[in-house]
Amino acid sequence: MAHFPIDRIRAEFPALAGPKPPIYLDNPAGTLVPRMVIDAVANAMATASNNLGGYFAASARAVDIVEKAHDSAAQFVGATSPAEMIVGPSMTNLTLHMSRSIGLLFNAGDEIIVTRMDHEGDVAPWLLMARDRGLVVKWLPFNRETWRLEPEDLRGLLTERTRLVALNYASNLTGSINDIAALTAVAKSVDALVYVDAVQYVPHHLPDVVKLGCDFLACSSYKFFGPHLAVLWGRKVLLERMEAYKCRCASDALPDKYETGTPQTELQAGLSAAAEYAASLGAGGETLRERMLAGYRAFNIYEDDLTRQLITGLQSIKGITIHGITNLNELAHRVPTISFTHAAIQTHDFAQGLAHQDICVWSGHNYAMELVRQLGLGEDLGVVRVGIAHYNTAEEVDRALNAIDSIIQKRLRTI
Repeated sequence: MAHFPIDRIRAEFPALAGPKPPIYLDNPAGTLVPRMVIDAVANAMATASNNLGGYFAASARAVDIVEKAHDSAAQFVGATSPAEMIVGPSMTNLTLHMSRSIGLLFNAGDEIIVTRMDHEGDVAPWLLMARDRGLVVKWLPFNRETWRLEPEDLRGLLTERTRLVALNYASNLTGSINDIAALTAVAKSVDALVYVDAVQYVPHHLPDVVKLGCDFLACSSYKFFGPHLAVLWGRKVLLERMEAYKCRCASDALPDKYETGTPQTELQAGLSAAAEYAASLGAGGETLRERMLAGYRAFNIYEDDLTRQLITGLQSIKGITIHGITNLNELAHRVPTISFTHAAIQTHDFAQGLAHQDICVWSGHNYAMELVRQLGLGEDLGVVRVGIAHYNTAEEVDRALNAIDSIIQKRLRTI
């Protein structure tokens, strides 16, 4: 196991306090929150729970918090300006909101492409947009051999009328990481806009929107150790050009025109603290972004070790099928989210049995409805999803594997 100060890291998370805390392997649905984020939220509620734009000190403090949060959001995705960052309650909410503005750029008969791999939050908004604007929807399947979206498959769907391609950076069910830069290059061959769901990618790697070449990228801070917020990066020229659905008296400046209503100032304080937490995990770097990258590098190796342990352990249990990349030489193509089914035992039975042992996992389609359909799995059952974060331990993975095996043995004796 790679050296990593896991005891110090775990001490940062109040949810992990006590002699035998629960085992949180539900991380793809939302990670735990470190003390510094909790403190930042509480402090902002105590000292800056005021609206923006006033002449008094508390309002000025709230403005400072919101401005810092947008800058922190820009560091997470590699944006060149905080004006390109839109903050909202969730990725799904932001995508539904933004899809209305994007849809105004298109005409009836234009085409959009969505994938069979995405979370429903990056599918349903575009289907609704297509319905409302009279657009043609095409579906991009994932390759069952590579478990990824392949550029050549995308190329075969493009026409001169393709206007938008919605992609996911990493699957919330199989864990597969897609080559967004290559896929974007293909989409740009017909000048299509590219919208990227990076919700599952950012907890494990930092994207660089400049290098990717996409037009929009969304992620959720509660997936990367922050509060229940999401951030959306958009290319500035597009954000300026598009019409925003907003109140008449709201500003036309960026990013204000896309941020409806009073901001969750206290949660935005937590967003900035999440960036500082990531930066605290590594060593070196002058800018916040450089320190965050160092922090991510510090825990990537550790997470890879836990992923190997989990995949190897599941493969040793008879009857289990892992749905995703299992080649241990290809961990660079996946995040540590592992989903499985069993030949004789339903997924929800595993989730319930593990919950009784204080081990937290998810079962079902996990909002990856099209992915479950392409796999031929029942939507009501889906998969058992186990997701690792850098505060998990090898001991926890072993306990989870033993618990999974014991559930199987107990159930098989009753069949």
